[in-house]
Amino acid sequence: MSNVPADLRYTKDHEWIKVAADGTAVIGITDHAQAALGDVTFVDLPKVGASFGHGDVFGTVESVKAASDLYSPVSCEIIEANAALNDSPDLVNREPYGGAWMIKVKVRNPGELSGLLDAAGYAALL
Repeated sequence: MSNVPADLRYTKDHEWIKVAADGTAVIGITDHAQAALGDVTFVDLPKVGASFGHGDVFGTVESVKAASDLYSPVSCEIIEANAALNDSPDLVNREPYGGAWMIKVKVRNPGELSGLLDAAGYAALL
């Protein structure tokens, strides 16, 4: 059974988002996604300042099995990309909800969050 933290929101494409009170958020991929990918070998993330709409591809994760697109759960602007993943892409397998966060963003349309799954909804999807 995959780990599904209760304090996050989820997409049907297996991304998670954690929103802070100041309107910023952290985005990554779920434990289920990293397990399905297998050993992650490379992560391609956007540059600071890039903007994405809800559902847009913001990067890719490559593993020994496949390459997979990363989809933005909300409309946002990138304020930080996790540089640690350049040297240690395997963090995605070891810490999908911790050290392997992918991007920090400024959420442009908070109303989009209501369309995401809560932990129970995501667990039911799995």
